[in-house]
Amino acid sequence: MISQKMQNAFNDQLNAEAYSSYLYMAMAAWCEADNLRGAARWLNVQGREEWAHAMKFYAHLVERGGRVQLKAIEAPPADWASLEAMFEAVLGHERKVTARIHKLLALAQQEKDPAAGVFLQWFVTEQVEEEANATQVLHDVKMLAGNPAGLVMLDHQLGARKAD
Repeated sequence: MISQKMQNAFNDQLNAEAYSSYLYMAMAAWCEADNLRGAARWLNVQGREEWAHAMKFYAHLVERGGRVQLKAIEAPPADWASLEAMFEAVLGHERKVTARIHKLLALAQQEKDPAAGVFLQWFVTEQVEEEANATQVLHDVKMLAGNPAGLVMLDHQLGARKAD
């Protein structure tokens, strides 16, 4: 059985993961409007991953006898000043998610909930990958500032991202 405190925190994280999915879909839509179809694909794949993360929290709560409580998902922003600004936001968002996961892990230790701790270890590892990927794309975008041909090549590369 999962504690009420842990259940509430996991429900909050489920909502945060759903918001992440919405955020990346909004970013993808912005890219589509700017004819950056490769970046849009990269962000759509990212959004689907975030939805899968939300479902992991859903399944864990159910498996532990907890109650899933779905909450309203906040509307994400719809505009960014540039592709660089957008990927700055991606990296910033992933860093916030990492901090949330670390807080959940600390709560699991406080609540003496080893099952939650083991479950969260997957997310700790995942966030290392998420931040590294966002950092790399942001680096590439910055390197190509003012180089339209390079941006076209990068967009094509981003579009090759496979869904996990």
